[in-house]
Amino acid sequence: PLDPATMEIVAGGIEAQAEQVMKNLVAVLKEAGADTGKVLKTTCFLSDMNNFVAFNQVYARYFGEAAPARSCVEVARLPKDVLVEVEAIAYV
Repeated sequence: PLDPATMEIVAGGIEAQAEQVMKNLVAVLKEAGADTGKVLKTTCFLSDMNNFVAFNQVYARYFGEAAPARSCVEVARLPKDVLVEVEAIAYV
Protein backbone atom coordinates (compact mmCIF):
# COMPACT_ATOMS: atom_id res chain seq x y z
CA PRO A 1 0.00 0.00 0.00
CA LEU A 2 2.68 2.47 -0.97
CA ASP A 3 1.61 5.79 -2.40
CA PRO A 4 3.69 6.02 -5.60
CA ALA A 5 3.92 9.80 -5.28
CA THR A 6 5.56 9.71 -1.85
CA MET A 7 6.73 6.08 -1.58
CA GLU A 8 5.19 6.08 1.89
CA ILE A 9 2.63 3.65 3.28
CA VAL A 10 -0.81 5.23 3.22
CA ALA A 11 -2.35 6.02 6.58
CA GLY A 12 -5.84 5.06 7.62
CA GLY A 13 -6.06 1.35 8.34
CA ILE A 14 -7.15 -1.62 6.27
CA GLU A 15 -9.62 0.21 4.00
CA ALA A 16 -7.10 2.86 2.99
CA GLN A 17 -4.32 0.32 2.51
CA ALA A 18 -6.55 -2.03 0.52
CA GLU A 19 -7.66 0.85 -1.71
CA GLN A 20 -4.05 1.84 -2.40
CA VAL A 21 -3.00 -1.76 -3.07
CA MET A 22 -5.80 -2.12 -5.61
CA LYS A 23 -4.98 1.23 -7.25
CA ASN A 24 -1.36 0.11 -7.55
CA LEU A 25 -2.42 -3.23 -9.03
CA VAL A 26 -4.61 -1.50 -11.62
CA ALA A 27 -1.68 0.80 -12.53
CA VAL A 28 0.67 -2.15 -13.02
CA LEU A 29 -1.90 -3.96 -15.14
CA LYS A 30 -2.47 -0.85 -17.26
CA GLU A 31 1.26 -0.41 -17.81
CA ALA A 32 1.40 -4.02 -19.06
CA GLY A 33 -1.53 -3.44 -21.43
CA ALA A 34 -4.08 -5.30 -19.30
CA ASP A 35 -6.87 -4.55 -16.85
CA THR A 36 -8.65 -6.35 -14.02
CA GLY A 37 -10.61 -8.38 -16.57
CA LYS A 38 -7.34 -10.05 -17.59
CA VAL A 39 -6.54 -11.25 -14.07
CA LEU A 40 -6.74 -15.03 -13.73
CA LYS A 41 -5.88 -15.38 -10.05
CA THR A 42 -4.96 -13.27 -7.06
CA THR A 43 -3.31 -14.15 -3.80
CA CYS A 44 -4.23 -11.80 -0.99
CA PHE A 45 -2.11 -11.59 2.12
CA LEU A 46 -3.65 -10.08 5.26
CA SER A 47 -1.82 -9.43 8.51
CA ASP A 48 -5.08 -10.13 10.35
CA MET A 49 -7.93 -12.23 8.95
CA ASN A 50 -10.32 -10.14 11.06
CA ASN A 51 -9.77 -7.49 8.37
CA PHE A 52 -11.15 -9.76 5.64
CA VAL A 53 -14.64 -8.23 5.41
CA ALA A 54 -13.32 -4.68 5.12
CA PHE A 55 -10.66 -5.78 2.63
CA ASN A 56 -13.18 -7.75 0.59
CA GLN A 57 -15.48 -4.73 0.23
CA VAL A 58 -12.64 -2.78 -1.41
CA TYR A 59 -11.52 -5.78 -3.49
CA ALA A 60 -15.07 -6.36 -4.78
CA ARG A 61 -15.29 -2.80 -6.12
CA TYR A 62 -12.36 -3.55 -8.42
CA PHE A 63 -13.38 -7.04 -9.55
CA GLY A 64 -17.17 -7.12 -9.10
CA GLU A 65 -19.16 -10.21 -10.02
CA ALA A 66 -16.52 -11.60 -12.39
CA ALA A 67 -13.75 -11.83 -9.79
CA PRO A 68 -10.81 -14.09 -10.61
CA ALA A 69 -9.86 -17.16 -8.61
CA ARG A 70 -8.46 -16.05 -5.26
CA SER A 71 -6.55 -17.31 -2.29
CA CYS A 72 -6.58 -15.21 0.85
CA VAL A 73 -4.32 -16.02 3.76
CA GLU A 74 -3.32 -14.50 7.06
CA VAL A 75 0.41 -14.09 7.44
CA ALA A 76 2.49 -13.38 10.52
CA ARG A 77 4.07 -10.27 9.04
CA LEU A 78 4.27 -8.34 5.78
CA PRO A 79 7.10 -6.08 4.59
CA LYS A 80 7.12 -2.69 6.34
CA ASP A 81 4.36 -4.06 8.62
CA VAL A 82 1.63 -3.23 6.11
CA LEU A 83 -1.81 -4.73 6.61
CA VAL A 84 -2.40 -6.12 3.11
CA GLU A 85 -0.60 -7.20 -0.02
CA VAL A 86 -2.07 -8.59 -3.25
CA GLU A 87 -0.32 -10.42 -6.06
CA ALA A 88 -1.98 -11.19 -9.35
CA ILE A 89 -1.48 -13.45 -12.34
CA ALA A 90 -2.82 -11.84 -15.51
CA TYR A 91 -2.52 -12.22 -19.26
CA VAL A 92 -2.15 -9.58 -21.94
